[in-house]
Parts: sequence; C-alpha cells; structure tokens
Amino acid sequence: MTRRTKIIATIGPASDSVPVLRKMIESGMDVARLGLAHGTIDDALERYHRIRSVAAEVGREVGIMIDLPGPKVRLASFGTVPVDLDSGLAITIEPGRATSDHQILGVDYPDFLSDVHAGDVLSIGDGSVDIRIESVGANSAGARVIHGGTVQGSPGLHIPSDRLRISSPTPDDLTKLDAFVDAGVDMVAISFVRSAHDIRKVGTEPYPRGPLIVAKIETRAAVNNLSGIIEAAGAIMVARGDLGAELGIEELPHIQKQIIRDCIASGKPVITATQMLESMVTAPAPTRAEVSDVANAVFDGSSAVMLSGESAIGNDPVNTVGTMARIVQRADKDFDFAAWARRIRLMGKMSSVSGDAQITDAMSGATWRAASEMNVDAIICISESGFTVRAIARFRPQMPIIAFSPVERTVRQLTLSWGATPILSPHRVDSLSMMDDLVCIARDAGLVRAGDTVAVLAGAGGASDLHATDVLRVMRVK
Repeated sequence: MTRRTKIIATIGPASDSVPVLRKMIESGMDVARLGLAHGTIDDALERYHRIRSVAAEVGREVGIMIDLPGPKVRLASFGTVPVDLDSGLAITIEPGRATSDHQILGVDYPDFLSDVHAGDVLSIGDGSVDIRIESVGANSAGARVIHGGTVQGSPGLHIPSDRLRISSPTPDDLTKLDAFVDAGVDMVAISFVRSAHDIRKVGTEPYPRGPLIVAKIETRAAVNNLSGIIEAAGAIMVARGDLGAELGIEELPHIQKQIIRDCIASGKPVITATQMLESMVTAPAPTRAEVSDVANAVFDGSSAVMLSGESAIGNDPVNTVGTMARIVQRADKDFDFAAWARRIRLMGKMSSVSGDAQITDAMSGATWRAASEMNVDAIICISESGFTVRAIARFRPQMPIIAFSPVERTVRQLTLSWGATPILSPHRVDSLSMMDDLVCIARDAGLVRAGDTVAVLAGAGGASDLHATDVLRVMRVK
C-alpha cells in the first residue's frame, strides 16, 4: 500500500548538501521545511533553490515550507559545544547580551525584565531545561535551574504568550516572507498565532496564487480560538514544544487529538510536530516510545508528521527519514478508514460553507460514498486550487487519491495532503475527453491499471476556484 501520511523534514547544516537531499527525497521526504530563526535570508534562499533543483533532478514533487520565527524569545548562543545547566545552578539572565554560558544567559527580548515576575517557571528549548525566576532587577534577572539538562546553539526561552508584548507575524517575519513569496515558496508557517487576525495580517494572495498558510498552534489563545484559526488558515501545525509548556504536558495528548479531529473535519491538512524521533539526533534508531508516538499520530489522522532537529542537525538525516517512512507506512496499514469516514460525516463541519464550496462539499461526500460502495481502485481528483482534493482527503478513503492540477504550486502544496499523489496536468479540464486523457496519464504512470474502476471528480467548466466541483464519473480504465 502506498504511504498516505506525509513526511516533513527540516533542512539544516546536516542535510543541505545535494547528495543528502537526494537521498532524503528518495527515502520519503514529501515536504522540506526551512526554519528562518537561524542564519541569513540569503543562506535560506540558497537552500531553497538547491531543494528545487534536486527535486527536479530526482523527478519527485517536493513541497517547500518556510517557518517564520514569530515573536520567539531566544537565548543568546551557547556556541556549538553542548553546555550543561545542572539542577540547582544559580544563573543570571541579561537582555541584550550577545552570548550565553553556564552562568550568564543572554536573551534577545528587550522587554524581558518587564514581562517576567519572580516565581515564574520558564522552559528552555522544548522543555529540556526549566528555570525559576527568583528576582528581577533593573538590568538582569536572577534565576535557578530546577530541572537541568544540556543546551547548545540559541535555544528558545518559553514565556507565557499572554505576557508577550509582541504579536505574530513580526515586521521581521514579513520581510523574510516577501523574499520567499518572490521566489515562489509553496507554504509558510506562522509561529505563535493567537487568533485568525494574525493569519489575515500575513497579507499574501490566497493559495495557490500565494503560499499555503500554516498556522502553528502553540499558545493557549490559539487553542481557545481554534475554530476561527482553522477557517482562516490553509493548514495547521500542532507545535507540541511550546504548546506543552503553555498548557501543561498532561493536556497535550488531548489537545493534539482535538486539533487533528477538527482540522480533518474542516478539510484542512494538519501536521503533528516536535520531538517525534528526537533520540535520532544522535542515535541510529528511535526509542520504542517514539515509534509509538509516531504511529499514534498516524492513527489520530495526522496529514503529516514532522522531523525537526533530527534531520536538520542530526547524525544521519537520511536514516531518520527512512525510519520515519517505515513507521508511518506500517501504521497506515492499520488505520481505521471506515470509522474515520463515519465520524467525519457525523461532524459535518464543511456543511456550513456556502456557494460553490457547498456543492464541492456535497459532491466530495457523494464521491466517497460511491467509491466505498463500489470498492473502486482509486479516486482521481482534478482541481486547480486543491480544494477538491482536500475535501476528499478528509474522509481518509482506503483507496489512493490521485490529484491532478494544471497549477504547479497547487501540485506542490498537495504534497502536504493526506493520501494524495499530486501530478501536474498538461492542461485544464474543460471536457469529458480531457478527463479521459488524465486517466490515461495515471495509467501510464503505473498508478492505476487497465481494467481498474476509478471515480473521477472534477468541475464541468474547469476545476478552478471559480467553478464548483460538479462532475462525478465512475469508469473503467482502458
């Protein structure tokens, strides 16, 4: 069975060479993520173009997502050598200091001393170190390490989001975004989203003319405003690092399931991220708990699972991607397809849409029922915007979804969509004979075989944003 759940891999110093990128794509990377919190825009653009070049050489559609830093508070660099912050250690935190060591931590947030109070517990990185603020002075704060660990580089410092005076996206985010919009980036992740208003502030054209906006859920406010954020965004990321620090680690699994469930019902791709195979930064194999975590993210219905430091700075990014692919593919085999589809029909989230979108909603539901009852071999979707593909994918059908679009950016954006095999169509579809042509292309590509039964879903006047998806054909492949 073809793997349905997609894999996002973060590209960094360990994985940005041409040979490693090629092997990561061949091992199963569907989307490459470029974090913009470190390095220069020029460095990131160079990686971006290198990924495009290698993907074209390999002959695979690979989406590229940039991840904007947002109002992330970071400590000044500890350097490349790991530094131990032992439990009980007294430390000083100084805003504006350019470096950090085991005694004095620099922090890049000018309002730090105004926004924290004595007694606050702050997390470093993804919760590997916890510190308690003991005093706040005019130029620095005194703190003590209450849970020690090892740090390096410039880790994040989690401050409760309702304390921060800066919102997302920041002016620096928008400057970086402009450079990548000009380059044609496929997706952009917005950090520390609090409401749908933050999504609207991005100001790019709606996808696929502009990038697909991925809202990162990592604040209490975002959870409280989840419905509006899902409606405004193109996709959602469950960013478990800061979300766990914000809500409490015991709440995280329940929130994760809720977010995934609501996204699927609304026809939006959803990514589960953070520490999925964390031990593989240094180890050749993941822990048993990590394997179970990835598999459970698949069973929850995640559209994609994401690698962060494991592929960016890890010892063996290619092995990590390959390991993730094997875990996901095995979990896909035991996914409860029938239960998911019934649950989505009962939730009926997309029934609130209107106009052409309502017709597409009804037609995608009819296609799923027809495909299931007739046990077709594949569903072929033809869509310029990708909306039809995402509407079908929310049912998590057992048969493959073959997604045609004449728009290159749509094809790359669909690399994030569960179960979809995106293919660039040579033309728009304005007639039944053109639909037949695409079925032949799918056959020649080995995705379906002569004699197979397929359900083909498209729009009569062209499957664009301006036309409802209103044609369903069930046909035998010749």
